[in-house]
Amino acid sequence: MAPDDFEARRRRLRNTLKEHDAAEAAEKARYERSSMAGYAAAFRLSTEFISAIAVGFGLGYLADWALGTTPWLMIVLLLLGFAAGVLNVLRSAGLIQTPQVGKRRPDGT
Repeated sequence: MAPDDFEARRRRLRNTLKEHDAAEAAEKARYERSSMAGYAAAFRLSTEFISAIAVGFGLGYLADWALGTTPWLMIVLLLLGFAAGVLNVLRSAGLIQTPQVGKRRPDGT
């Protein structure tokens, strides 16, 4: 084989390796972006859930303290906070739709 053939093969191989490295770098960057977006969504959903429970607990505690009904209002509002947190998480995750005014069906459902 002539030296020119080796040089041409080496250039083709170098170009192929550059293309492969560029594709691999792009795939790695796409994976890192998607995993960070997943972490951000998980953190946001958990924060919404915990904050709803904390607000329910806090309001219940204050209402019990003010009205002297310890611990009944705290328990009720804690459960309502839990339900609100679950509802917020389901809405944020897109598993249920947010209600819209005027979008109800004629049968009332």
